[in-house]
Amino acid sequence: MRAILPSIAPAIVELAPDFRALSISVDAAAIVNPGIATAALSRACQSLSAGEAAWADAHLLAWAEVFRKFGAKPQRTPCSAEALRKRVLRDGSLPSIDPIVDLYNAISIEYAVPVGGENFAAYVGAPRLVIADGTERFDTMKDGVLAHESPDAGEVVWRDDVGVTCRRWNWRQGVRTRLSAEAQQMWFILESLPAMPLAALHAAGERLAQDLQGMMPGARIDSQLIGCGPQ
Repeated sequence: MRAILPSIAPAIVELAPDFRALSISVDAAAIVNPGIATAALSRACQSLSAGEAAWADAHLLAWAEVFRKFGAKPQRTPCSAEALRKRVLRDGSLPSIDPIVDLYNAISIEYAVPVGGENFAAYVGAPRLVIADGTERFDTMKDGVLAHESPDAGEVVWRDDVGVTCRRWNWRQGVRTRLSAEAQQMWFILESLPAMPLAALHAAGERLAQDLQGMMPGARIDSQLIGCGPQ
């Protein structure tokens, strides 16, 4: 398999010098055990009331501070992990979307870490984390209809050669590269700041890889640590 190696622009290093992430590439196989995702999501939702990870609050606060640095308002557009956890605390659970999406949402909730999942076959070129100039194209849904918009100038985005794939670092995923169980090439990115111990980031990645392997026996999985901070 070919490992997916995203790049990080120098401006991101200045913004969050200790940012680090796990990039997980997957050559998928048929899903034979979707119940693993169901169990993982249930366990993750219960973990919020049973006692969460010790670093959770500090990690989410650190993400909110980074968002403010590039002009985002975390009260309105929080990082993806905080948004998921708020929904669980409000509703008591998270509805099932798709086995693969449910699984990476479960990891995000339980470990208080933003997790992105992408259909890499839809990418043109490699993923890269950059500062937007405001002219890039982003595909989204509005009122049930496909729509196009552009990020704000100065916004942190993930993109490929065609356009933006995720706005405000990890807030909203685009339509074009959205992941589902039918994808044959999957890419996951688990993003952390120093408030989350590096060992915990690795534990989250290992849990995701183990559950993916259990769901899809025969899948080939590669994990790479990337980032600006200590590796």
